Amino acid sequence: MKAAVLSAPGIPDYASFEAPVAREGESLVTVTAAGLNPIDVLLASGRIGPPMLPSVPGREGVGTVDGRRVYFSASRAPFGSMAEMSLAATGALMPLLDDIDDGTALALGIAGLTGWLALSESARLVAGETVLVLGASGAVGVVALQAARLLGAGRVVAAARSAEGQARALELGADAVVDLSSEDNLAGRIREACAGRLDVVVDPLWGPPAKAALSCLTAGGRLIQIGNSAGAELVLNPAFMRFPRSAILGFSGGSVAHGPRAAAFARMQDHVLAGELATTFTAMPLSDVASAFELQMRSPGSKLVLVP
Repeated sequence: MKAAVLSAPGIPDYASFEAPVAREGESLVTVTAAGLNPIDVLLASGRIGPPMLPSVPGREGVGTVDGRRVYFSASRAPFGSMAEMSLAATGALMPLLDDIDDGTALALGIAGLTGWLALSESARLVAGETVLVLGASGAVGVVALQAARLLGAGRVVAAARSAEGQARALELGADAVVDLSSEDNLAGRIREACAGRLDVVVDPLWGPPAKAALSCLTAGGRLIQIGNSAGAELVLNPAFMRFPRSAILGFSGGSVAHGPRAAAFARMQDHVLAGELATTFTAMPLSDVASAFELQMRSPGSKLVLVP
């Protein structure tokens, strides 16, 4: 079969690879689209441990099993999703509604579930609370800012670097936006946008944006830490957390059990069909996988989808 094949740490090539054979409890998936995520780039690079070689990257995909369209994730190595065929645990398959296209399904997958579950499962968002979404123009942030409203937030503030990202956030329902292209008076601008109250921060950035947001949390506030694209280290004054009794909570969507994940995925599909949740994605041929990896390294601001 044709696949993205990682033969050395770095960027995979489009090449031939052995076809997978399902074991007990697994389903053989005919892949129709595969998602590309920042974690795929990190795993392939070897920066978080040596990758299996040779192998097919990809932690999520859409395809068919016995004629049924499904979303799947976490294939058994070395058979990732970026191939014509892949494997998935049968009990972890998630059904797709007929009117949900492949790209939308993948935008709701790892990125979408991270944004949604960060609020519902980690922050335990309470109706009426104010939510700040950092990196609101990214694949996670786009879903998170809409999820905040759908889950009952009273005020939703979006923070993004580009003017286009800020405008898009307002179109998607943000009450206010914060420009992250400058660090000047960032905390003050966040406080103003939040109208003096900040209960929950969804943070895929870390670095200076997270530091500014932490200083704005009100009593009982929570910063949900899901990524560090703006920096790996941050020096904090612990008084930020002691005096307002706030917390930093690390979160990964993969840590949530299948039941809540499947329920959230089904609910997001319903919201999409009701016109209440919008996604963005960019589809590319699987044969252009090297270009797709290079684009992902530059933070494309859109979910990347590879089509076999």
